[in-house]
Amino acid sequence: MADKPRDPGVSIWVRPPRAPRRGSAPTGLSRDRILRAATDLLDAEGVEAFSMRKLAAALDVTPMSVYWYVDNKDELLELALDTALGEMRVDPLAEDAADGDWREHLRLLVHEYRNCFARHPWAAQLAGRYLAIGPNAVAFNTSAVGTLRRTGLEGERLMAALGLVLQFAYGYALVEAQWLGRVKASGRTEDELGLDIRGIAEQADSWYAENADLQPGDDGMAAARERQFEAGLDLALAGIAAAAAAAR
Repeated sequence: MADKPRDPGVSIWVRPPRAPRRGSAPTGLSRDRILRAATDLLDAEGVEAFSMRKLAAALDVTPMSVYWYVDNKDELLELALDTALGEMRVDPLAEDAADGDWREHLRLLVHEYRNCFARHPWAAQLAGRYLAIGPNAVAFNTSAVGTLRRTGLEGERLMAALGLVLQFAYGYALVEAQWLGRVKASGRTEDELGLDIRGIAEQADSWYAENADLQPGDDGMAAARERQFEAGLDLALAGIAAAAAAAR
C-alpha cells in the first residue's frame, strides 16, 4: 500500500477524524506495540532505512494491519517522535522547580533533551520535519517555559533563551551521534580514531598542530565532550541570567 502524500502543515494531533475502518482490528496488535517496534527499528536502522514493510515484518503482521492504526508513514514517524520525547524526565523536575534555582532546573531539562536525541539520533532528524505538538512535547515545553518565566524574561526574549539552550543541546547531540556512528563503523575506539584523524588534520594544515592545546585531555575524548558541553551550557545560562538582570 503506497502512502498518500501529506500536507506538511498537517499533524496527526490535529487531523480531522478519519472514517471508521471496516471490519475488526487486527488481533494482538495495538498502537503501543507498533510504536515500540517502530522505535526499536529506527534505533537499529535509522530513518532512511525505515519502511512500513520492515515494521510489519518485525511485528509478524501484514503491512495492511499497521495501516489500521495510522494512515501513512508520516503519521507513524510523528507518533514515534513524540514517543521518544516522552522518555525525558519532566514531571519530577517540574515538581522540584518552585523552590529551586531556575538555572539548575533548566540545566537538567537541557540534559534530558540532549540525552533523548543521543539515544535516538533519528528523532533529531525528525525534529522540525514534523510538528512537535504531541502531549510529550507539550509537557516538556510547559516545564521549560515555566522555568524560564522565573527569570523575568517574557515573549520573544524568553523564546530566544529557550531556543539558545535547546538548539545548543540539539546540535551537540546530532553531531555527537554522527561522530559515534563513524567510530562504530571504523572498528576502533573513539580515542584511537581521534588520534588518527588528528594526525591526518595536522598533515593537512599546520593550524591543528599550532593549536594543540585545544585537543582533548589525557582522560580521553568522551570526557572532553562532556566538559565542553557543560562549559557551553554554563556560558548559555550565564548569558540568560545577564539578559534577565538587564531587563529588570
